[in-house]
Amino acid sequence: MRFLVKHLGVADYESTYQAMRDFTQQRDSSTPDEIWILEHPPVFTLGLAGDANNLHSPSSHIPLVQVDRGGEITYHGPGQIVVYLLLDLRRLGIFVKELVSRIEQALIDTLADFGISAERHPGAPGIYIAQGSATPVEYRGAKIAALGLKVSKGCVYHGLALNVSSDLEAFSRIHPCGYEGLKTINMQTLGIKDNIDIISQTLLGHLQKQLISS
Repeated sequence: MRFLVKHLGVADYESTYQAMRDFTQQRDSSTPDEIWILEHPPVFTLGLAGDANNLHSPSSHIPLVQVDRGGEITYHGPGQIVVYLLLDLRRLGIFVKELVSRIEQALIDTLADFGISAERHPGAPGIYIAQGSATPVEYRGAKIAALGLKVSKGCVYHGLALNVSSDLEAFSRIHPCGYEGLKTINMQTLGIKDNIDIISQTLLGHLQKQLISS
């Protein structure tokens, strides 16, 4: 199984969001699946179940965009790897719950390659610094990656975001994923100095491995 991988650089959020929706609406059973890898200029996005009050400290420099993915509020910005998965789940033969598990495993495996021990938290999609890790205590349990998906006619779009060197001050303006007091961390703060492109390629490899295994 092959995926068309597109490296889009730094791309405007709203135009990319519309492009994902258009792609999904226009695709048919023969359309190849695509993986888009990019960064966004600063933006807050609010999912379908989101509460705008979870943006407790708005910024005049960071817009808030309502979107159709699952999940609550999050932040995207430079230094964060965003991966959009445009997949035909019927062709892959998996359901959304299984896809979420595979995405999370790809993130856990990627972080492990850089010496970071991470884990899932039941009922709270995303990836968190493991409580039993060698990481300083104040960083344990902090969220380092988020995900949110939308399914339409058996196909999925949206995806995941991994904090590499992203602006943690922007995260302090929200209750990430609707959880007041939830800490957010990035790889740079944990001592990872590798180039974001190297980390992106590592993540892409683990994602493709997880998806091909279906």
